[in-house]
Formats: sequence, structure tokens, C-alpha cells
Amino acid sequence: MQVKMSEYLILVKPRIRELIRLLDQEFAYVSVLCTDVSGTTYRVGQRQTTVADYSFNERGFVVRVYENGSYCEYSFNQCEDVNALAAEITSVLKSELKLLEQMGLSKMESPLLHEEAITQAMTNEISVDPETLSAGEILDHLKKISDAGAAHEGILEFQAAMDFAHVSKMFLSSSKDLMQSYAYAEGMEAAIGTGNGKQDMGFCTFSGLKGAEILDEMDSSVEKVLSLLHDKLYADPVVPGMYDVITTPEVTGLIAHEAFGHGVEMDMFVKERALAKDYIGKQVASNITCMKDGAASASQVSSYLFDDEGTLGCDTTIIDHGTLVTGISDVLSAMRLHTVPTGNGKRESFERKAYTRMTNTFFTPGTDTLEDMIASIEDGYLLDGMESGMEDPKHWGIQCMVSIGREIKHGKLTGKTVSPVVLTGYVPDLLKSISMVSGDMELFGSGACGKGHKEWVKVSDGGPYLKCKVRLG
Repeated sequence: MQVKMSEYLILVKPRIRELIRLLDQEFAYVSVLCTDVSGTTYRVGQRQTTVADYSFNERGFVVRVYENGSYCEYSFNQCEDVNALAAEITSVLKSELKLLEQMGLSKMESPLLHEEAITQAMTNEISVDPETLSAGEILDHLKKISDAGAAHEGILEFQAAMDFAHVSKMFLSSSKDLMQSYAYAEGMEAAIGTGNGKQDMGFCTFSGLKGAEILDEMDSSVEKVLSLLHDKLYADPVVPGMYDVITTPEVTGLIAHEAFGHGVEMDMFVKERALAKDYIGKQVASNITCMKDGAASASQVSSYLFDDEGTLGCDTTIIDHGTLVTGISDVLSAMRLHTVPTGNGKRESFERKAYTRMTNTFFTPGTDTLEDMIASIEDGYLLDGMESGMEDPKHWGIQCMVSIGREIKHGKLTGKTVSPVVLTGYVPDLLKSISMVSGDMELFGSGACGKGHKEWVKVSDGGPYLKCKVRLG
């Protein structure tokens, strides 16, 4: 079925058009982002069942204007009396700009944005609309999954969860008329259990531009989650050192996100907080390594027609055969750096400012097979399962928490495992060590990404299997 545009945004569109007409008389540039996001979270365990609003639900507007070399914004969630609203926005923004001048505060001036005229709309399709199912039907399905996992010996808790979101956005200015409406779903299964004198957790996630059909995918993954938990419980500690490793697509995505995701967000270039700024056009990875980002680069939870500044989503090549080609940017960062914006201006909500943010970030496929990659390793590990990561864009350090390492000896998996595993290193050293890249790939979009410790947005990441050399501890 085709996902429908928000009836509310369609209803208020003429009023927003009138608001823009009135504000155009006062400011050199005016645009309005209109947002309506609705969704529900369902979670079932052996001890508790919950139904709640999706964490990114919102309905509201943010207007951006240009005045005296600066862009100012005003967010609101009511649009009844357009004339009064226009007067309030004008008064508030002009008085704040005047106050800044009176205080003598310096500011980073920006040029006036000149937009090309464009009218475009986008919707996506899903197979099963969760809104056509009752909460009871969804919870019953999740309970069957939870009960199937909890029935195994040593399992203390088995949770199954599904999130569904319907996103409608509209971007309007004197030049642009953009509308998009799409739906995505996320799923999660997590087992907590005991064994070998330890307690641990194994989990698996699901995501995509889809609806309640994601529940069918979850049905077949209970044994996978239990197997991962078992392997962690009976794993040995890793002996710290440098190893040849193969990363599963999930771990590959973690490396892409932390190594050259945050590091090439170009608002960090403006602030001189990213070392990558000085390496554009230089080799930063092996010549078989390519990496992309973009709302148009893949089909996952961060795929869209336009970003929160009205820039169409792009397919951006970040690393091309080892060379760092470009970063990703929002509109204001691109103007200050004299580059073309890449459609990566994203807001946590209509009440928050836009930052440069990742969308779908991934290493592209190669030509190797997983079997050949395993056979090429004398002593190393297959790293499986993403848990968390962090990076330092200013010094190119990286740290990734991986669920488990599966031992490889003399070109074969031995069945032995190590856990927990911490992958660390200097980003160019890691990327230049990539020597094999598989031909298959996968993206993952469950969860969210924060800018520093805040400003959470939806992203996805992934890629093929990679063979590289890293430090484990």
C-alpha cells in the first residue's frame, strides 16, 4: 500500500503559503519546514508488556529567515491566525538581532541563499500497515516470539519489540514546494541468560522502509539470538594485540559510522574540529576501499526526498578507491566552505537546529567471497555483532565495542569465541589495511545517532564483509 501524506499538513499548507508571503515583505529569505511524525512502540517480555508513543513523534513548524548576514529561526506548533503569527515572528527575530548588535557580539556571517525553483513529492510503499492492525494483534505476535525464546534453558528474559513510524514533511519557500511521506519499521529481539557461571545478553535488530511485515522477519531469528547469547556465555577473554580480522556487515557499518561518518560532517570543518578537512584529495584508505553516504544512496530508515533544509537527498561518494573525495554537509556549512550541500541537514525535531548528520553510511561491495576471506587468515577473528562505538574526529581515533570474535586458525573457523571485544586504532591505519571486500552487503537502521551526547536522529550504516588489521583488547 502507498503511504499517505499527512492530512494535517495538506490542510495547513495554504496558511503556511500565506505566512511566507507576509514574511517575504520583511526578510530577504523565508522558508518553512512542516513536520508531522506519528508512530507507536510495542514491547513484550516475560515480565512486562508496554505500548507507547514512538520517541520521535512530533507535529510543528520551523521558519528560517535571512536578515543582515544572519539566518534566524523560529519554531511553533500552532498556525491559526497567520497575520498575528507573522507579526510575532517578525518582532521576535528582529528584536533579537538588534539586541545582538547592541551587545557587540561577533557573528559568523553567511551569504544569502539563492534557491532553484522546484516542486516535487515522494511517498513509499509498505506491505502491511500497522495502523490496520489492533494493538492486541501486534502484541500477540511479539508474545509468541518472546515465549519461544524464553522457553529455552537458562533464559531469564526474552524481549521482542517493534517500532513503527509514519513521517510526513513539507518544505515551502518562495521557490520550493516539496512534500514527502514515508513509513519505516524497526524490530528488536534480546535474550538475557546464564551459563558457564556468567550472565550476558544477545540481541538482533531489524529495520527498513516497511510496515508490520517486519514481524515475519523476526519470527525466524529467535535461534540466532539464542546462539549468539550462548557463544558469549562460553567465550574466553581476548588476548590483546594486533590481528587480521573479518568484520561482518554490522561491524563494517559501525566502523563506517565512527571512522569516516562523524569525521566528515562538514559543520565540524567550519569549526576546525575535524582532521579530515586537511585530507580532501589525499589517500586515507587502501585502493579497494570505497565509501558512500546519502539519502539517495540506499533504501533504509534514513532515505528521503529532501532534508530538513529543503535540499534534495544525494548519493555522495566520500572515499573513492582509497582517496577522500568530500565530506557531507548542511546548507549553511556548504555556503561557508564554498561547496555544494549534500542533503545532510537534519533536525532532531522542529524545535531543534539543523546540523550536518549522516543518512545511510556504508562501504560499497567488492568482489571477494567470505569463504576466500576466511581461508586467507592464518590467525585472527571474524568480528560479529555491533554494540557501541565512539570516535575523535579531531585526532582520528576510534573505539568500537563488538559482541563477539569467532576464532580463525589456518584458514578455518575453529568454533572458539572471545568476548567482549574492543576494537581500537588510528582511522587511516585501519582503512589502509583493508585487503579484501566481499561482494554482498547489508545495511542496518535500528536505533539512533547522537551529535556528541545529544541531537538524536535516525541513521543507517553497513556494508560488505571487510578483511583488515586492527588492535583488539
